[in-house]
Amino acid sequence: MIYNKNKIALITGASSQRDIGAAICRNLASRGIHIFFTHWNSDPFWIEEFQKEIMDMGVLCENLKIDLSNANAAFIILDSIENKMGFPSILVNNAAHSKSDGYLELDAQIMDEHYAVNMRSTFLLSVEFARRFKKQGLDTGRIINMTSGQDLGPMPGELAYVATKGAISAFTRSLSQELAPLGITVNAVNPGPTDSTWMTDEIREYLLPKFPMGRIGSPEDVARTIAFIASDDAKWITGQIINSEGGFIRN
Repeated sequence: MIYNKNKIALITGASSQRDIGAAICRNLASRGIHIFFTHWNSDPFWIEEFQKEIMDMGVLCENLKIDLSNANAAFIILDSIENKMGFPSILVNNAAHSKSDGYLELDAQIMDEHYAVNMRSTFLLSVEFARRFKKQGLDTGRIINMTSGQDLGPMPGELAYVATKGAISAFTRSLSQELAPLGITVNAVNPGPTDSTWMTDEIREYLLPKFPMGRIGSPEDVARTIAFIASDDAKWITGQIINSEGGFIRN
């Protein structure tokens, strides 16, 4: 894949050793891209060690602890990265809030908590990134959002999560047309069930037969897909919801 060395990538939600955000940071750093990541409720010692791990790959790395439910989070994040590193050309909206609900539990507070992180922070980061990008005079940019396959089948007990994640797909398609004249591609990735921080042995046992390749998807699988979309090889791909699930069988 083709990359311009020393681009800067902003990745939200890299908060632990085995999560998707950390895998994305590692993959992009291995390709010579400087990294700025956000985190929340993380072990401070791990953050320090992870930042050193990324920098040992020969790139710059900065981070910011921030609650994405803050209505001003998008502006705080972009101000911080510009002050510390410069303006990013890659934005990966990876962070998400998820809490099981179902029709008996769903209420206004649960909806608001999901909306604030999954929708508002993603949407405002995307549009503020684009507004500032236009002033930078850059040629190409990437916005990559994360979905969870809501268009492909039901997810009972996850009503607030699927509603807010499903909105990201619609937002991605429409924003891609607005930003195409600026040279910014906008895509979303559905990685399918991924063995990161949320899976238990019981969940793995249930899901494994649904993967015809004989294994459950890993954070590194997601990171490789993100890396391709962030590369110059993917400059003609925009407005797409990419379902990279390893053949996951939903029935």
